[in-house]
Amino acid sequence: MRNVLAVDLGGTKCSAAIVDRKGRIVSQRSDSVDLSSSFGPIHQILDLAKQLAAPREPKNAFVAAAVAVPGLVRPSGTVWAPNLPGWQRMPLAARLKRSLAIPVLVESDRNAAVLGECWRGTARGKFDVIVLMIGTGIGAGILSGGRIVRGAHELSGCAGWLTVTRELVPATESIGELESLTAGPAIAEAARQRLRDGEKGSLSELEASRITAHEVATAARQGDPLARDIYARAGRLLGFGVANIVSLFNPQVVVIGGGMAAAADLYLEHLRSAMFERAQPLAARRVKLVVSKLGGAANLLGCARLAWDRSKVV
Repeated sequence: MRNVLAVDLGGTKCSAAIVDRKGRIVSQRSDSVDLSSSFGPIHQILDLAKQLAAPREPKNAFVAAAVAVPGLVRPSGTVWAPNLPGWQRMPLAARLKRSLAIPVLVESDRNAAVLGECWRGTARGKFDVIVLMIGTGIGAGILSGGRIVRGAHELSGCAGWLTVTRELVPATESIGELESLTAGPAIAEAARQRLRDGEKGSLSELEASRITAHEVATAARQGDPLARDIYARAGRLLGFGVANIVSLFNPQVVVIGGGMAAAADLYLEHLRSAMFERAQPLAARRVKLVVSKLGGAANLLGCARLAWDRSKVV
């Protein structure tokens, strides 16, 4: 029996999986992304495909494949991914299709995430859904009336650029205000800055270079007031961002995903409170705010859904 190949290509990790028609992951492999050259990630995807297909060839093991990428996918199938060297107009779909000899679709990671959540996640069966992916960066997959909202230039969902404060934020010009204040690196930098300013806490015992969002979360769960306050402030600012999204799109569900979803216990109530404070009241009362249960599988399952849909028309 042939299944589909789903690939989640991130800025640091590449995961690939065999997925059946019911959305069950049959087998999965992951590795650090090969950044040694512009074609490194492509060779890596092909190697993972061969490993998963063995002892058969990929064309005999898979009916189709789909790949999620951390960037913009043009209608032509070329990809712009700023975290991958040389990926200004990478013809990813064409190169993979030629090598694998099966239909290949390429989609942005945020769009793959919302498709995965709607197929097998907490938004199953819904048609108006926002998946807010919070990790190293911030992006939003938007499903409206059952269709992905892409925008005129495939740039819809750049939620990291939402404005949520009157403060002057230096990094806004390069990565956007919400991202520069609430994404994983921002959590770590907030802790380092407050320690430099003389505040004390358990994080003082660490070298500044070792402080990450994960370390701050660990300290917060152990009751450190500084760490808890950092996550509370991030949650409130995220809530303002979610309020804007809820007021604009009136979704049924907002799913919090990405790496920072693992720390949602530290900021979700602050996010929820701020969302109710600023969002359109009727929309805020009707929306369901949930944390993803799929974790890193959301992108893979979204890709699998795309691949299965593609296989029906070939």
